[in-house]
Amino acid sequence: MNTHQKANTATGSAQEGATVRYTAKTHTSGGRRGGVSSSDDGRLDVKFSAPGVPGTGTNPEQLFAAGWSACFISAMGVVARRMKVTLPTDVAVDAEIDLCNSDDVYFLRARLNVSVPGLEREVAQVIVDATHGETCAYSNATRGNVEVTVNVVQIRSGR
Repeated sequence: MNTHQKANTATGSAQEGATVRYTAKTHTSGGRRGGVSSSDDGRLDVKFSAPGVPGTGTNPEQLFAAGWSACFISAMGVVARRMKVTLPTDVAVDAEIDLCNSDDVYFLRARLNVSVPGLEREVAQVIVDATHGETCAYSNATRGNVEVTVNVVQIRSGR
């Protein structure tokens, strides 16, 4: 048992008795400068290029931002259903992932700007807070490891 498993066992982790719903499998070679990655089911097939340099590929930070955004919106739906609130169909997340370094140590910072048009700001904030604090798998995975700012933006009614 590794240290993380021991810590989770000691604190009575919510992961105890968890059911694996899906396992993503990819194969990556070459890294962020000219590398490639593909999934075992053929749905993902990407080329990488480093940010700020010529190239046609994406970079890991963009993929992370897209994955986190999609997960966050889906998790918002779970929270809204629990609250018996109808989530607008045009909910959107603009994610910004910073690749940072201090000397030779690299780390990420994130901002999630969540637009929930049509909901009162207070209701939207409760949904977003619960999503980030409890429900979103990416938010749970990054907690304590990535500095994250979550903003509710562009509320068009009920301000």
